[in-house]
Amino acid sequence: MDTDFLEISNGQALSREQIPHLTFDDFQKNAMKIVWGGGKIVQYFGYADNSIVKLMAVLRTDKLLVAGCDAPNEYPSLSNKCELFQLFEREIAEQFGIVPKYHPWLKMVRYHPNSQGKKDVFGNDYTKDIPGNYPYYSVEGNEIHEVAVGPVHAGVIEPGHFRFNCIGERVLHLEIQLGYQHRGIEDLILKAAPKRLPIIIEGIAGDTTVANGVSFAQAVEALASIQTDQGSHIIRTIGLELERIANHVGDLGALSGDVAFLPPANYCGRMRGDFLNMSLLICGNRLGKGLVRPGGVRFSIDDEISRELMRRINEIEPQVEHVIDLLFSTPSVRARFEDCGKVSTSDADHLGLVGPAGRACGLPYDARRTFATEYYPSIDIPENAKTTGDVFARAKMRAEEILQSISIIKSLLKDTIETNCVDSEVFNLPSSSFVVTVNEAWRGELSHCIITDTEGKILRYKIKDPSFHNWNGLAMSLRNTGISDFPLNNKSYNLSYCGYDL
Repeated sequence: MDTDFLEISNGQALSREQIPHLTFDDFQKNAMKIVWGGGKIVQYFGYADNSIVKLMAVLRTDKLLVAGCDAPNEYPSLSNKCELFQLFEREIAEQFGIVPKYHPWLKMVRYHPNSQGKKDVFGNDYTKDIPGNYPYYSVEGNEIHEVAVGPVHAGVIEPGHFRFNCIGERVLHLEIQLGYQHRGIEDLILKAAPKRLPIIIEGIAGDTTVANGVSFAQAVEALASIQTDQGSHIIRTIGLELERIANHVGDLGALSGDVAFLPPANYCGRMRGDFLNMSLLICGNRLGKGLVRPGGVRFSIDDEISRELMRRINEIEPQVEHVIDLLFSTPSVRARFEDCGKVSTSDADHLGLVGPAGRACGLPYDARRTFATEYYPSIDIPENAKTTGDVFARAKMRAEEILQSISIIKSLLKDTIETNCVDSEVFNLPSSSFVVTVNEAWRGELSHCIITDTEGKILRYKIKDPSFHNWNGLAMSLRNTGISDFPLNNKSYNLSYCGYDL
């Protein structure tokens, strides 16, 4: 595709001078040309450089494309032409007070003062106002009623507000409001000492510890020209796949519980713990904390650990297969899963759904295949894709990926893994540089982007969790369904609150 955006590789370090700096009009025109041609948004954010607010966009086709521009005070919203931009534009508006005129649904993303110290485009000063005082979307009619759920939920769960517009039991519209636990991670990264950064990154979302750690390490390695050995690539890949399996197994158990089919729910709860304990065996932490650092990994997998991992996996694999067969062969389960919460391929494409949620709707994109990193270039990642876009498809995607990930790990454990563990976490970043990394976390496309200033300090650290794309998919799944189907649909996505809130 012929555009003024620069084609780059995943994890390629660039001087900021190499990135095309366009006029805002040309920036818009080129971005729209790419997305109208089938491209998607990986990153689109603002940052302040010498008191000048600038915009940066990283888009993807089968390649990564990047360009930037100076930000105007206001501009005609791109969201009117393409739905993919709507959440990114709202985030920029909230953080920098830049007005996307005629935005179809301009509301807050999170609750915090923007970095320019002025009221945001909604007229809120969050240092004084009570968060959440804004109008929700309403459907009018004598028979319409609203159901508000959260942000405080039953059980141990993160906060999020769900507002249903219903006619009887049928949901006409679901509005999801998050941001209740905004921790300011992107700003904290700019202030923290370098040795604290890996720990902060691992705390973005506990269930995505390894994927975030890998994304950060790859970015630092590219900027600082740090070489990693083959063994560390293999161990990181094993860590990523164990993280994928543990979460997918847990999700299948949660879905089983939601349809009151308790045997798989109990089995999956136990098996999830078994896979988490494999991460514990490798690095001493069930979530994989402390495993990945710039330059490689902090723990090796010697022959003894490798044999033990293989023994555990061989023992549990037939159990996983049995539970999956039990779950999907039970008529009452299929009756609840099938045709529940359907999202069409077209709607999923317009919303930019990623990961299992997108693949369940017929979008085959998988960053492990398209933008392969670590040991994935040597692994044949199948092009998984379903067509029904319902709870059944989302559950089936998880089941298939569990078995595929088990196969990947077994193949990587066959040979001795040799690596030099990383002791030092000290790194120096080059001045006026840029890098973006893309990885397939268990929920889908995860991206980290670093921009450095003229002294080599981090000027902007941008994190994009896959849930940033997928929460609107959950809202779309509830259209014209019974409100009692919400828990089942919610479990079928299992999106991250904290990965979105940041």
